[in-house]
Amino acid sequence: MSNKIVEYLGGTVKGNNGSNFVSTESFTGSGKVVGLYFSAHWCPPCRSFTPELARKYTKYKQQYPSFEIVFVSSDRSENDFDSYFSEMPWLALPFNEEGKKNKLMAQFGVRGIPALVILNGETGKVISKDGRADTASETYPTRWKIQ
Repeated sequence: MSNKIVEYLGGTVKGNNGSNFVSTESFTGSGKVVGLYFSAHWCPPCRSFTPELARKYTKYKQQYPSFEIVFVSSDRSENDFDSYFSEMPWLALPFNEEGKKNKLMAQFGVRGIPALVILNGETGKVISKDGRADTASETYPTRWKIQ
């Protein structure tokens, strides 16, 4: 069975220190959950949601190490992307992958940002299209079980 997340993102994504690349297979597969975080530096709602999501991600990641988020940027320049991504504790689709970004936005019906789409890390099946709203609840991790 092919790994749908690898098909969506490619073989590697940017590591959260910004300089390294991480194999997509290392955080996907059976029993894994992947969040695609669509956001941009220029977007005021994104700028307020990102720090909140980062705090929750850090807490959630300790409880559920099989969870990962990948930032999918709508930034207008690589400098904006780099600056914004430096505030995030997760991974990112490289800035120069605009074709993949556009395909992902279309595939998952993302019409506005910020948006957080939660996927089964093996099949790519949508667990939640409204991960942003899910995080408002203290019980949100229980909503993101493998389906």
